Amino acid sequence: MANNTADHPPGNSVAEGNHDGDFGMTMEDLRTLMELRSAEAVNKIREEYVDVQGICRRLKTSPIEGLSGNPVDLEKRHTAFGKNFIPPKKPKTFLQLVWEALQDVTLIILEIAAIISLGLSFYHPPGGDSEACGQAAAGVEDEGEAQAGWIEGAAILFSVIIVVLVTAFNDWSKEKQFRGLQSRIEQEQKFTVIRKGQVIQIPVAELVVGDIAQIKYGDLLPADGILIQGNDLKIDESSLTGESDHVRKSLEKDPMLLSGTHVMEGSGRMMVSAVGLNSQTGIIFTLLGASEHDDEKKVKKTKTQDGIALEIQPLKSEEAAESEEKEDKEEAKPVKKVNVTKKEKSVLQGKLTRLAVQIGKAGLIMSAVTVVILILYFVIDTFGIQKRTWMAECTPIYIQYFVKFFIIGVTVLVVAVPEGLPLAVTISLAYSVKKMMKDNNLVRHLDACETMGNATAICSDKTGTLTMNRMTVVQAYIGETYYKSVPDPDVIKPETLEIMVNSISINSAYTSKILPPEKEGGHPRQVGNKTECALLGLVLDVKRDYQPIREEITEEKLYKVYTFNSSRKSMSTVLKNADGGFRMYSKGASEIVLRKCSRILNAQGQLRTFKPKDRDEMVHKVIEPMACDGLRTICVAYRDFPAEAGEPNWDNENEILSDLTCIAVVGIEDPVREEVPEAISKCQRAGITVRMVTGDNINTARAIATKCGILQPGEDFLCLEGKEFNQQIRNDKGEVEQERLDKIWPKLRVLARSSPTDKHTLVKGIIDSTVGETRQVVAVTGDGTNDGPALKKADVGFAMGIAGTDVAKEASDIILTDDNFTSIVKAVMWGRNVYDSISKFLQFQLTVNVVAVIVAFTGACITQDSPLKAVQMLWVNLIMDTLASLALATEPPTESLLLRRPYGRDKPLISRTMMKNILGHAVYQLTTIFTLLFAGEKIFDIDSGRNTPLHSPPTEHYTIVFNVFVMMQLFNEINARKIHGERNVFEGIYKNPIFCFVVLGTFALQIVIVQFGGKPFSCTALTIDQWLWCVFIGLGELLWGQLISAIPTHHLKFLKEAGHGTTKEEIKKEELTEDTDEIDHAEMELRKGQILWFRGLNRIQTQIKVVNAFRSSLFELESPQSRSSIHNFTVHPEFVPQSEEEARFHPLEETGDEIETLPDSSSVVQGGGEPPSTFSHIHKSSI
Repeated sequence: MANNTADHPPGNSVAEGNHDGDFGMTMEDLRTLMELRSAEAVNKIREEYVDVQGICRRLKTSPIEGLSGNPVDLEKRHTAFGKNFIPPKKPKTFLQLVWEALQDVTLIILEIAAIISLGLSFYHPPGGDSEACGQAAAGVEDEGEAQAGWIEGAAILFSVIIVVLVTAFNDWSKEKQFRGLQSRIEQEQKFTVIRKGQVIQIPVAELVVGDIAQIKYGDLLPADGILIQGNDLKIDESSLTGESDHVRKSLEKDPMLLSGTHVMEGSGRMMVSAVGLNSQTGIIFTLLGASEHDDEKKVKKTKTQDGIALEIQPLKSEEAAESEEKEDKEEAKPVKKVNVTKKEKSVLQGKLTRLAVQIGKAGLIMSAVTVVILILYFVIDTFGIQKRTWMAECTPIYIQYFVKFFIIGVTVLVVAVPEGLPLAVTISLAYSVKKMMKDNNLVRHLDACETMGNATAICSDKTGTLTMNRMTVVQAYIGETYYKSVPDPDVIKPETLEIMVNSISINSAYTSKILPPEKEGGHPRQVGNKTECALLGLVLDVKRDYQPIREEITEEKLYKVYTFNSSRKSMSTVLKNADGGFRMYSKGASEIVLRKCSRILNAQGQLRTFKPKDRDEMVHKVIEPMACDGLRTICVAYRDFPAEAGEPNWDNENEILSDLTCIAVVGIEDPVREEVPEAISKCQRAGITVRMVTGDNINTARAIATKCGILQPGEDFLCLEGKEFNQQIRNDKGEVEQERLDKIWPKLRVLARSSPTDKHTLVKGIIDSTVGETRQVVAVTGDGTNDGPALKKADVGFAMGIAGTDVAKEASDIILTDDNFTSIVKAVMWGRNVYDSISKFLQFQLTVNVVAVIVAFTGACITQDSPLKAVQMLWVNLIMDTLASLALATEPPTESLLLRRPYGRDKPLISRTMMKNILGHAVYQLTTIFTLLFAGEKIFDIDSGRNTPLHSPPTEHYTIVFNVFVMMQLFNEINARKIHGERNVFEGIYKNPIFCFVVLGTFALQIVIVQFGGKPFSCTALTIDQWLWCVFIGLGELLWGQLISAIPTHHLKFLKEAGHGTTKEEIKKEELTEDTDEIDHAEMELRKGQILWFRGLNRIQTQIKVVNAFRSSLFELESPQSRSSIHNFTVHPEFVPQSEEEARFHPLEETGDEIETLPDSSSVVQGGGEPPSTFSHIHKSSI
């Protein structure tokens, strides 16, 4: 098989870029052509255009020189064929977000209560003020006061509006931030094209039809194209077709390249034939209605050729996903349901969900009891003790009382539910993500940043992450002589030198080159593959130049190229000689290539037989010493195929890559980054195990691991090669056994000569392991295309921003923009900080909630009226919590976060220390408030505010109670800054200006509310003395805090912790399989309003019973296989016959989000900001 290359007529060059008039092909012609595949496409090109050259001529481009880059020409191409840009889906408008915020159940209840209260306040029944209605009518005599009855209802509505606006604004800014992040990722993606004969990199959006693009292993194709020249090119088209097999591309068989697909092997050049909405990806996006108007609430219907409605979910960004549960249930249609499972929740999410559900249930019970007690008390008092009868004209007055009780009950509920919690989480994550950008972490998935704080293991690459990725040849073995430094060219035989220089220059990607340094005296710049650059550097060091050789033997003259891949671990290039014979140059990992050598060039430049014992001696005397110095060893070899033997079978690789002649073995140094050893010791102090997974020789790996500090002297550790690792973990059938893996991974520190599969096996094994006390949380770094599966499987995948391929970035959660290991340590710090920020906020919020609920409950039961009015409660709960979440969630991280071990998956959110703080402060606050409530009038010598009639004016007494309550919260906010029992709560307070601003701002607002709030806030102005007393009582919180922290926590065994994660037993019970992620009802409900309890626990219990009943049959009916593509444009679920599917899924309708799709639909498309979802038919319930 000859090298795929198109003959190019001379003269067809860039000069034609300025041609006037239209192009020889329209957009329709190109679109029709791109719809064909393999043989059909080849025939069509032959019939209509002769060859690819014909298309190039019509599009006025040169296959060698590319376009001219003339702005007029580029503009013309934009007009004729469109831009390479897929317009994003319109973001939700602010009003849509407001409407979504209004869906919150708590707010709806408050709105209804407020409206009823408003309506009744305007209704004055005739004779309503007669004595017959008893006590109930007392106080209504004052007409002016009765008129003011509407104020409470209006004030509640006003508070609701504020909350809704704050929530909507937060969602809006979150969406805006997310879009900014997406566009930044898109802008950073560049692609290599040829313009004016120069190879340049341009942003993907600037590609035009007619551009000649260079493609290589690891690229994600940004546009459709037709192959002009290719070397051993294999493409993964699963993202479009769902077929996982790699497709071989060649000019004779299949030259069509499609956007959104990945280059898995080889390299080549293509002519761009369709961009933007006209490319294959663009057409799918258009079908989805992603670029135009689509309605989030309705599932999009698109007409297919058969005229049947095809139902597809709109593309989702992170926020859109949150509203997906709200989709209306569509009527039954002749379509099949494919259940989409959710990714397993992050550690924090899971704990928060459980905690919120626990708090919510308690709140609901308290509020219901409050309402029942108030109503019973009123009824018994009025109709039992006073022996009155129910009279028609009194009904509105009684109803007004009942509405007041209902409002008090709802107020208790509102206070019990931690409304500020979702806000705190969002603010904390958004703030961290923004700051992490400065620390070279580009976060693609928000929850990854918090998961990183719980990481217990990091599996890191060596090259570029732990080392500088600046490679240079420092030792060499040439002509049977071992040189400890690069030899002088004079000491090497000219024949040997000639063949070595040719081999290196030709047998490397022509995109790899060495450019002069940017600054005087700096290092030369290495462009392309760094190992190849090191070899090209050797060519320059022996006073030769590779460029003239490449100019003489252009890429078109290369007869066949076996590109480097992880299974070959070598690269070979074949040239055809003038006499009809062939010469093949090879290079690769030394122990692999030497095994295939049968000869070697000796000191005289002559061939000498190379026996296995010579090889063993060479390994012992040359390769091992090089490796022990931490050098990567590469062998350079060649082979001649004589003309008389005829053309060999190039597809038989084992036969071709044998009988080689060794030219040289070189040792390449890649120095360890200066900052890495310290970063690794920080990780070890923080309880994180760092493992190195590399493709290098085991000795090289061990030397580098020792330099980095991954291997400590005197430690009990394992260093394994991939082969040995597999022997130890697999059984006789070759299957991985978890028990075997569990014996190895805890001690394993270095895995050398590993394949991407080994990396994935290791990561999966550690995650699935149940050996330790808690489930491991694993972070993985990767840069290659084949690291995709491991990056996806890991809890947090880090891709390299500089060296990483598009595929790796696509599969990752965080992109390291500087490829540096120290940035991972920063990510750990930020992750732990998020976790601590949420805990700080919880400690503050729960103290407020406990106190407010108990005060409202007991106050209501004893005095028939809550001492804290509905509006005051809303100010405390919603507005103050919003501000507090802003203050506590933006605390910057400190190095001390790295001095403790990770919390792990089942460590509770609220530790014993925090519980001690919450209950301790609650005791102080409750004692103070009840003292003021029942003896405040005596202490301050004012009128009592208890038992006032229905519409009486606000009293000083209750205003003082409210003011003291708020002051105590303010000072407790400062206490809440520390959650591990530290004494100095003011430490580092100036580093957080937001905190200072919020505390002072809240204080100022409180003064305004008390002094000028009047009737709406049920406040009356206080004197300066009263104010000073209020502040003084508040200050007592700080002193009390010191007292609490003096009590040792370990004596308080009776304190319970709350907000546990998933326990090990539950994990075992659920038996989470790799492709089946759990669906968590609690999470889905929580997003709708954090109030699961309103959903009727019965329904969920029934569902669980149904799920459990059907689970066994589900497992029998279908194997849990699912295809999960690396790219998040398209996903292909495996379908089952319809009757079977319906029979199985009917009872489970409400348990998961459903995408409805046709029985014969070839793929379900999903994209946007979320990671690609994994489709599976197996349900998991985890309540």
